[in-house]
Amino acid sequence: MRPVSHLDAYRPADDLSAVPGPPLPVLADGWHARAVDPDTRDLDLVHRWMQAPHVAAFWHQAWPRDRWEEELRRQLSGVHSLPVLVDQGHDPVIYLEVYRAARDVVAEVYQARPHDLGLHVAVGDLGMTDRGLVRGLLPVLTAALFDADPRCTRVLLEPDVRNRRAIASFTAGGFEPVGEVLLPDKVALLMVRTR
Repeated sequence: MRPVSHLDAYRPADDLSAVPGPPLPVLADGWHARAVDPDTRDLDLVHRWMQAPHVAAFWHQAWPRDRWEEELRRQLSGVHSLPVLVDQGHDPVIYLEVYRAARDVVAEVYQARPHDLGLHVAVGDLGMTDRGLVRGLLPVLTAALFDADPRCTRVLLEPDVRNRRAIASFTAGGFEPVGEVLLPDKVALLMVRTR
């Protein structure tokens, strides 16, 4: 598969060192987002969710707890990705990773601008799926990300092409399919929402 090339891109010479890490979105409409804290029960929650068959099938990260602790600490200490828990009241219902597309492996197949943001999204409890959570969150989330980074003009998702549930939710949440791309662990459908 070829890179998706019909989107305006940054030049490889563009300097990414001045681009900050991904922002923590300040959500509205009853949604709340916070960075994952691996020193709390957040670690056990993320670890448990990643073991769930409906998540593990597409995330491929059903890792031991200690590896998840390392992963969360690595993300929190860098400028590539930010692990986030989202709730609509009390308990978290969605795990997100907000990432800078130009610093990600997706940049090998997607011509990312320096401030483009990407999302990985998981509803950890199977009983909470098919309730419209993701499709309800995405418009609020993308608006918050655009507010948090005025230079960001695109937010992208790259679900596995076999994940029909996610693709339907992402489409209902305002993302448009751009094309299929080959990533190291999947054939993905690149989906984009523009400012």
